[in-house]
Amino acid sequence: MKTAHTLVKVLIRAIILGLAAGFVIVWWKPSLLERPSSAVTRPETPGEAPATAPAADRMPSAIGESVDTAPARRIVIASFADAVARAAPAVVNIYTARVVTERTAAPPLAQLFGDFWPTYRQRVERSLGSGVIVDANGTIVTNQHVIAGAESIRVQLADGRAAEAKIVGEDPDTDLAVLRVSLGKLPVMILGRSDTLRPGDIALAIGDPYGLSQTVTQGIVSATGRGQLGLATFENFIQTDAAINPGNSGGALINARGELIGINTAVLNRAYGGPEGIGFAIPVNLVRGVVKQILKYGHVIRGWLGLSPQEIGNAQAAELGMPHGGITVVNILVKSPAYAAGVRPGDLITALDGQPITSAQELVSRVAELTPGTLVTLSGLHGKRPFTVRFKVIERPDGGTAR
Repeated sequence: MKTAHTLVKVLIRAIILGLAAGFVIVWWKPSLLERPSSAVTRPETPGEAPATAPAADRMPSAIGESVDTAPARRIVIASFADAVARAAPAVVNIYTARVVTERTAAPPLAQLFGDFWPTYRQRVERSLGSGVIVDANGTIVTNQHVIAGAESIRVQLADGRAAEAKIVGEDPDTDLAVLRVSLGKLPVMILGRSDTLRPGDIALAIGDPYGLSQTVTQGIVSATGRGQLGLATFENFIQTDAAINPGNSGGALINARGELIGINTAVLNRAYGGPEGIGFAIPVNLVRGVVKQILKYGHVIRGWLGLSPQEIGNAQAAELGMPHGGITVVNILVKSPAYAAGVRPGDLITALDGQPITSAQELVSRVAELTPGTLVTLSGLHGKRPFTVRFKVIERPDGGTAR
C-alpha cells in the first residue's frame, strides 16, 4: 500500500513538471500552436522538385503577377536549343566572287548622232549563301545557283575558321553542288530521312541571311512533294513556313532532333505583296543520292528516253483530236532510244513498266532513277491506236533539254 502511494506521488510530480515544461516551450515558440497547411497529396514525378506551399498561401512576388490557385502541376517548356547546338556547327557561310563584264551606256549626244563606239567595263560581283558539312573529309553540300559562275569560293565555319573551297561537282537538274574544304577536324551534320516527314512536323532553318552570320528560324513542314515550280528539272520540294531569306540558300533544314531533312533553296516571290512564309527545300533523300554519285563519278548518272513530255487537259486534247488528256510527247530527239522505238510527237504516254503515269514530272523522275541500259516498257496511244514499245534507256546527256 505504501509502495502504491509513493508511485502515485511520483506520477503526479512528473505530470506537473511536464505541463510546466510545455507551457515554457509554447511561451518561447508560439508558432507551434499554428495549424499546419494542407499537404499536397499528388505523388511527385521522378526528377520533379516538391511543391513548397499552396498557391493560395502565396502573395504575388511582382506587380502584375497573378497567383495560381489551381492544384500544383508540372510545366514543360519546349526548347529546340539542343537540336540547334547539335546541327549548327556543321552549317557554313559561303562567300563567292565573280567578274562581270558590262557594256557602258553611250553619252546623250553620242546616242543622238550615233557616233559612239561601245565600251565595256568589268566589276566584281559578290554574293553569299550557306552550305552543310556532310562528312569528316570536308564535303559540303550547297545550292548550285549559289556557286554558279564563281571564280572564288570562300567557306567560313561557325567557329570562325575559313578556307577556299574547291568544286567537286555540280548538278543543275536538282540545283545541288558539292564542295570540298581542308580545315582539319570538322563538325558533321547528321542526315535524317525526308520520306517520313508529315505536314505539321517541326522544321528549323539554319543559314546566313543577309550576311548576318548564323541565324535560326522555326516553323513547320507545310507540305511535301511540291513540284512544277520551274526551279529545277527534278522537283520534289519540302514546303515550309520557316523563314528563308537571301543568304539562306544552301543552308540546312533540320528536324527537332537536329537531323538534316532538307537543303533550303527558294521562296515564292514576295514582291508586290506576294505570299510570305512559303519556302522550299530539297529533301535529304534526294541530296544523299546526288552527293553519292558526284563523289563517285564527278556527276550524276540518270536514265534518259530522249523525249519531252507535257501535260494536257481533256479540252485541249479534244481540240487536237485526242480521245482524252494526259501526258503527251511535245518534242523528241531523232537520235534517242524513244524515237528509235517508234515514239513520235503527239503520242500520249499512259504507263511506264505497267505503272500509270499521272504527270510529266513523274515520268521524268521515274526514268531518271533508272540505270542506263535498263529495259523499259512504254505504253500509250498513237492517235486512237494503243501502242506498247520496249527499249533500253541511256545516260542522260549533260545539259540536255529533252527527257
